[in-house]
Amino acid sequence: MPTQEELIKSVKRQHNIIGNSTALNEAIGRALRVAPIDLSVLITGESGTGKENMSRILHENSPRKHKKFIAVNCGAIPEGTIDSELFGHVKGAFTGAVDNHDGYFKVADGGTIFLDEIGEMPLETQARLLRVLENGEFIKVGSSKVEKTNIRVVAATNKDLLKAISDGKFREDLYYRLSTVQIHIPPLRERDRDIELLVLYFANSFARTHMMPKVEFAPDAISAMQGYRWPGNIRQLKNVVEQVALFEAGNTVTSHVLRDYLPNMGGTNLPVAVENAGYDYNRERELLFHLILQLQQDVAVLKQQAMGTYTGTGDRGTIATPEVGDLHRALDTQILPEQPALTTIEPNIVTDATPAPEIYGNVIDAHEVKSLDETRREAIIDALRRNKNSRRKAAQDLGISERTLYRKIKEYNLQYT
Repeated sequence: MPTQEELIKSVKRQHNIIGNSTALNEAIGRALRVAPIDLSVLITGESGTGKENMSRILHENSPRKHKKFIAVNCGAIPEGTIDSELFGHVKGAFTGAVDNHDGYFKVADGGTIFLDEIGEMPLETQARLLRVLENGEFIKVGSSKVEKTNIRVVAATNKDLLKAISDGKFREDLYYRLSTVQIHIPPLRERDRDIELLVLYFANSFARTHMMPKVEFAPDAISAMQGYRWPGNIRQLKNVVEQVALFEAGNTVTSHVLRDYLPNMGGTNLPVAVENAGYDYNRERELLFHLILQLQQDVAVLKQQAMGTYTGTGDRGTIATPEVGDLHRALDTQILPEQPALTTIEPNIVTDATPAPEIYGNVIDAHEVKSLDETRREAIIDALRRNKNSRRKAAQDLGISERTLYRKIKEYNLQYT
């Protein structure tokens, strides 16, 4: 029979959980002990720590594992419809109820329901949930018929429910029903030894998935990330590492470079408060811009495959030199239209008979396929020329931050522009 330590390792492999911190292993071990016992469980932890993963561990190691598992985000369902979503409704119960509807508690009968952000649940719905926990009974919206369900409830919250109780926003009796067993998932800042493992895993996975050169992290960059507060926990770390893996592919990242991706990092190895926790839309636009450039290169390779001039050597392959006559004949069959404002590239199956694809209205010559760096460089030069060397306006055109543009200008040695 496997030991507890072996079981924890097996579960981490199965659910792709990275890390060896004591607090994380204790949380997984607690979940494995309570999983076979049909009790309600309350999972606590900050946003982005992996509470849904823990709920799946509970379900998949319980006698209910062959039944349905349904995850519900209580904070994402409007207050006016959450009762209908959870418990169902009958025809005519409200405007738009054109037929009978089974809620999640009926659909998942015999299985497990995971109620994330339970602290956002309205008080009226909390009363209905309490009845399910006490005797497995519920009533559909608009009905008077009592129905039964046999379901295990696993709830999760990133809020202090005891404070919510004192504020009159959460029922005390429901809290004690839900928290028969509590499992706390530690925040990432308390798992500093796991951060390096997570960084390397996310970076290598991104490079492998997108067939890009790996990014390396200098010791001072790892140290800086271990000292950062990570208010978004693993979700935020993954997002940052994937941005770094894209924009710094093939480079070694230092703590100085890392400041472009964590602008509120402050000093190396010092936890800091986040001044602006809002979503960074500039960073998203920058990511999309570079993904489009990557797509341009990939489609060019597909064209060469269609023409029989591509050889798959190295990480991304090389473009073989075709016979001049064959290439000219292939290009002569293409009509070069005027360059449109936008061209949608539809997915297609490439065969020997497939015509060479067009990119932004121009056929790519086999001798003119540019590297991603060359394309980025030219895009920056064009933006600067269009905006008369105004870095602020050029950065807006490119959809990137002015600071990132300045760093790219230095990287590509474009001071002369």
